[in-house]
Amino acid sequence: MDAQSFQRFLAQLDQLTLKQRSLLSSALKHPTHHDAIQDALPDLTACPHCQAEANQLALWGWGRGLRRYRCKQCHRTCNALSGSPLAKLRKADRWLSYAQALQDGLTVRAAARACGISKNTAFLWRHRFLHRASDHLAAQARGIVEVDETFILESFKGQRCLPRAPRQRGGVSQTRGTGPDQIPIMVVQDREGHIADFKLKKLNGAHVEAALAPLVDSDAILCSDGAAVYSTFARQHGITHRVVHAKTGQRVREGAFHIQHVNAYHSRLKLWMARFHGVATKYLENYLGWRRMLERYQQTMQPCHCLQEAVGRPLQHIIGT
Repeated sequence: MDAQSFQRFLAQLDQLTLKQRSLLSSALKHPTHHDAIQDALPDLTACPHCQAEANQLALWGWGRGLRRYRCKQCHRTCNALSGSPLAKLRKADRWLSYAQALQDGLTVRAAARACGISKNTAFLWRHRFLHRASDHLAAQARGIVEVDETFILESFKGQRCLPRAPRQRGGVSQTRGTGPDQIPIMVVQDREGHIADFKLKKLNGAHVEAALAPLVDSDAILCSDGAAVYSTFARQHGITHRVVHAKTGQRVREGAFHIQHVNAYHSRLKLWMARFHGVATKYLENYLGWRRMLERYQQTMQPCHCLQEAVGRPLQHIIGT
């Protein structure tokens, strides 16, 4: 509303009845959904178009309930959602309730009922909200670092043309153990709680090297099972390696070296994912990021944290990033 329109609005206040004034006062005291979203979103750290510093962004009015800015260098306008997966997404009044659905781990249909949206919209929003969260993993693991892999059955859920015969109700793997239709998920965690997980194409030296080399500190002590790929990686990078063999009664070596934390994470991940009755492999990384987000915030998580993760700018320092 421009200044002239606002002055005309103020001039008409005397014409309101007592009941109308009470309703207006009540409405002004309760923030709208746009105000709640504006308060939840972190400030821009740079221009989303040319990456100029935040001090180059000048105030440029409001749009769709959000503060707009104009870059002094590229002269383009933006808001807190520009360049994020939530940009131009409609029904902003349902975002916080949908963020609560993500926090509660609801299925697509349950989230649709809770937020009053269609199931197709709920599915679209799920991956819009999780796209940036899937990139938030530990940048470095130090001290005693545990690493181990688990496997999730490959799924073409939602696809019409399958490269193989369909399985009945999810089915089982074609082969025992680590077959070609099993997707390896490698989880890395240190004793400070920093977690990173990787969907590998194959559990071999090249893929393990690409994932662990930039992550594991050179002074770390790597704990793993007897898989040769981990011992090879540790030897090539000069990292101390402790092997914990899967034997009856032996889960901890020398009192401190074990992989119980990552094994417990595997258990929580699979138990949590069971509610979805299978996850399409092409979306698996989004679900891994979703679970890591829940692990980072734990009991302190709020719907606003989901919005901050969705735009890629979490406000608070959190374990695992």
